[in-house]
Amino acid sequence: MGVNSNRVEYLSCPETTLRIHTELVAMPPLQIHNVCLPPEQTTFQKLKHRLAEIFFPDDPLYRFKNQTWFRKFILALQFFFPVFQWGSEYNVSLLRSDVISGLTIASLAIPQGISYAKLANLPPIVGLYSSFVPPLIYAILGSSRHLGVGPVSIASLVMGSMLSEEISPNEDPITYLQLAFTATFFAGVFQASLGLLRLGFIIDFLSKATLVGFMAGAAVIVSLQQLKALLGIVHFTSKMGIVPVISSVLKQTDEWSWQTIVMGSGFLLFLLTTRHISIRKPKLFWVSAAAPLTSVVLSTLLVFLLKSKTQEIPIIGRLPKGLNPPSLNMLCFSGPHLAVAIKTGIITGILSLTEGIAVGRTFAALKNYQVDGNKEMMAIGLMNMAGSCSSCYVTTGSFSRSAVNYNAGAQTAVSNIVMASAVLVTLLFLMPLFYYTPTVILAAIIITAVIGLIDYQAAYKLWKVDKLDFVACLCSFLGVLFISVPTGLAIAVGVSVFKILLHVTRPNTMVLGNIRGTQIYQNLIRYRDASRVPSFLILAVESPIYFANSTYLQERILRWVREEEDWIKANNGSTLKCLILDMTAVTAIDTSGIDTICEIRKMLEKRSLQLVLANPVGSVTEKLDHSGILQSFKLNGLYLSVGEAVVHISSLWKAQP
Repeated sequence: MGVNSNRVEYLSCPETTLRIHTELVAMPPLQIHNVCLPPEQTTFQKLKHRLAEIFFPDDPLYRFKNQTWFRKFILALQFFFPVFQWGSEYNVSLLRSDVISGLTIASLAIPQGISYAKLANLPPIVGLYSSFVPPLIYAILGSSRHLGVGPVSIASLVMGSMLSEEISPNEDPITYLQLAFTATFFAGVFQASLGLLRLGFIIDFLSKATLVGFMAGAAVIVSLQQLKALLGIVHFTSKMGIVPVISSVLKQTDEWSWQTIVMGSGFLLFLLTTRHISIRKPKLFWVSAAAPLTSVVLSTLLVFLLKSKTQEIPIIGRLPKGLNPPSLNMLCFSGPHLAVAIKTGIITGILSLTEGIAVGRTFAALKNYQVDGNKEMMAIGLMNMAGSCSSCYVTTGSFSRSAVNYNAGAQTAVSNIVMASAVLVTLLFLMPLFYYTPTVILAAIIITAVIGLIDYQAAYKLWKVDKLDFVACLCSFLGVLFISVPTGLAIAVGVSVFKILLHVTRPNTMVLGNIRGTQIYQNLIRYRDASRVPSFLILAVESPIYFANSTYLQERILRWVREEEDWIKANNGSTLKCLILDMTAVTAIDTSGIDTICEIRKMLEKRSLQLVLANPVGSVTEKLDHSGILQSFKLNGLYLSVGEAVVHISSLWKAQP
């Protein structure tokens, strides 16, 4: 085998013992190992392995191995319908806990559902519809035990802002409703497709930093939008930027209603106080959970009893009784507004998926069980597709409802069924009771819910840990605040992608030194005990070598060589003879990267410098071998570790006359 001349073998890698005692490294005899190529595989085998690593990192089919056909059928049912997994072990004790938690989150879900529908510029009843059908579907398909399903503030805000730019909900409410249901359908299709095709990594482009900024900006905009109801303003801007909202508030001072302001401020203070109590004392979680429904009941009674004196306070009015009407005939798959519906569906789908999966995994970690991200995507997607056909708009797992569900002692997804049952009773029998509910109380509930999205502690942590992440957070926040919600989201994604490109195209490189008395080589700047090895420049590359960064790496490595030669001249050091590239962190290489290695070697040879590669991973070694470059490195050009390279090459130099 031609490549054996530089100690590269395919399968068997016998160790070569080299007994060297040098002044450079006073260590026991060091074994020089062969660098092994990975086992030979066909192109199909490599492709199969790579696709399995990309799309099936969790190996979802492992439980089906060595099982009977009947057992495989049962496992398949449990895999696609998690209700069969926990349903067989369900008992009365679990039911009691789920009933208590389900009724508790229902007291929160009913007023929130009505409020969030208004936030999306939809009829309030649609919010209740969305709190009935989707939780039932999720209880069958979802893998989280604590996720409280229903409308959420961010998705409602984005849907309302994007659709209202195309169609006015006041001038053409029917078309607006059709677009909302169509966008919900496309959101569900998009979410289910991601889960089915196992493409969940797409939502990871919304990094934690950009989400912190986006949600904080959205929370501020949502809160400012509620000034319309809190102040009793009739003519209010439909724009979402902070400047037009503040301008509209100040221009319409003649429309301010003192009755609305007093009632809204009083109940807002009450809701914020109960929220503060529950945060300070988690055992009193039920205080903040019951506060929205309590506020609705008290404000409704107040307006009803004083209706002769509170005529200036706007009320919800009549809400239709009965179950969700079918809305399949309202889905529009053609026409001039289809593009907006698809765009809105994809964006709200991504946002709701991000929130739902993050919330599910948070509470799963607290109870030490696992949530399957791909199954969650399919469950959330299918419930939104079904919801769009039953007068519901985009729903997902809400953090506030899930937190209440968890603290109330929920054990399984039955708590969602109990909540949906409570909403069903409300839809069938209690709708007339909401007639006198003032809209100002809905604004207070929304403000209380979204204020928790302003996570200043997370922003401060970003500033301390990673300034670039903080810049991404700030750009997202300011984009939402001063331009628009969709633009802010686009900025958030753009900054995230830019950050990825920055890391890929400008990878980190560093000079390594030997920690005295060991075979360990670490960053010279980071470790004071590390020192330069005479006549060697040891560089580590901490990224794959691709077409996107190969030119940069070539320039940066040659600059390191120049700077090292300048340092040697300034400190009267030993002449530089060898450059060792530590390729431990180089996980992949393409043809551009291979060409770069060749170019660097040729340039170094012209300067009488030797290039040595240390510890290339299997796939990199294989590509270097197939390209023929390994043969040009000869006997002492490829080593298993930096330590072996230094000792062996030093011994060869000493052996020369």
